[in-house]
Amino acid sequence: MSNSSSISQFLLLAFADTRELQLLHFWLFLGIYLAALLGNGLIITTIACDHHLHTPMYFFLLNLSVLDLGCISTTVPKSMANSFGNTKAISYAGCAAQVFLFLFLVVAEYYLLTVMAYDRYVAICHPLHYGTLLGSRACVHMAAAAWAGGFVYAVLNTANTFSLPLCRGNAVDQFFCEMPQILKLSCSHSYLRETWILLLGSCLSGGCFLFIVVSYVQIFRAVLKISSVQGQHKAFSTCLPHMVVVSLFISTSMFAYLKPPSISSPSLDLVVAVLYSVMPPAMNPLIYSMRNQELRESLKMLITSAVFQQP
Repeated sequence: MSNSSSISQFLLLAFADTRELQLLHFWLFLGIYLAALLGNGLIITTIACDHHLHTPMYFFLLNLSVLDLGCISTTVPKSMANSFGNTKAISYAGCAAQVFLFLFLVVAEYYLLTVMAYDRYVAICHPLHYGTLLGSRACVHMAAAAWAGGFVYAVLNTANTFSLPLCRGNAVDQFFCEMPQILKLSCSHSYLRETWILLLGSCLSGGCFLFIVVSYVQIFRAVLKISSVQGQHKAFSTCLPHMVVVSLFISTSMFAYLKPPSISSPSLDLVVAVLYSVMPPAMNPLIYSMRNQELRESLKMLITSAVFQQP
């Protein structure tokens, strides 16, 4: 029987045992990672460089892209390195860092998506008060609150998780150090210490989800009252990307953590983890740029000026 003081490293779940499939996984993840870096990097650069995009909606989108970059950079590079190097090991400190950073970034992103729902609600339901309710100082405070909320939640959970005695070995049934998988290695009688923090997190998550749902109910009611079809289309086009991103984020996360144990298996858990931790950061830039004419135009101007700029 092992405990946390004797564990110097953890063994992550490999995507494949054969060398050919390991290299396939490496190249596949490399492509997804580079796509996420390029997409989110372009959004960050475009918003930062174009003063026409210095509005609350794009300020929050910039923060979302930064969080997405951090989230995918926390998990994918180590998994790629393990596949390329034909190993499963991650150090104890590295595992703790992954748990902390992933929780911090994912929870902060969820809170930020809630703030973005409020932004769309005010823009459509109370347009005359938009500048007052979402001034520059208010936007900074709301974004800072999202980041701070994720940080506090990550500190509490990481500290509690790694203070538990680990009695069931060091093999983690996931391709990165995920908190529920680490908790499975702990002694059962010590698990109750984590329950209260998980309950608090569930209440906060439920409150954010309820807020998002109520916000969009009010948005739909306001949009349907718009007399012109063009006005309705314009209002929906500003909300649709956020709705798709929220739906993708919440549905994959809920399935990952709330699926029945009867259908749980290492291979299914692996696929679901990829869906909620790897795909959203890569897909979000595409989702936002496809439906946003203003962002697309600014992006084209940025690329054109960079390509044809005279030395």
